Amino acid sequence: GVVIAYSSVYGNTKKAVEVLAQKLEEKGCPKVSVFDLARDDMAEAVEDAFRYSKMILAGATYDGGVFSPMEDFLHRLQHKGYQNKTVGLIENGSWAPLANKVMKDMLTPMKNITICENTVTIKSTYKDENQEAINQLVEEICH
Repeated sequence: GVVIAYSSVYGNTKKAVEVLAQKLEEKGCPKVSVFDLARDDMAEAVEDAFRYSKMILAGATYDGGVFSPMEDFLHRLQHKGYQNKTVGLIENGSWAPLANKVMKDMLTPMKNITICENTVTIKSTYKDENQEAINQLVEEICH
C-alpha cells in the first residue's frame, strides 16, 4: 500500500491529493491511506507511514519552508527512526515553491530512503497541466 500525507493551507494541495489517490487506486494499488496532517490523527498517520513501504508527501510552501503540520510529521518520523521506504513528493507554492526541497532535506538523514525521481510542482491550484506529472509519479510509485 501507499500512505499519502498532506498539509494544505487553502485546500489546493488537497485537490491534487484527491486526484493522486484516485489514480493510484485505478492503477491497482492494494491500499491507499490518505491523511490530512492538519485535521487527522497524527499518530495514525505516523503508524501508517511505518506500515506501508511507500509514502507520498504533499506539502504547501509556507513562509519559505513547508506548512507546519508537514514539518511536525517529518520530525516525528525522524524521531521514530523512519527508514527503508520509498517516498514521492508533491509541492505547492505560488511564487517560490520550496516544499519539495524542505521535505527532501528532512528525509535525507533518514536511513535508506529512496526519493522518487518524478516530483510534482503545483503553482497555487491544481490544473490539468499537472496531470502528466501526477501520472509519472503514480507510475514510479506503483513499480
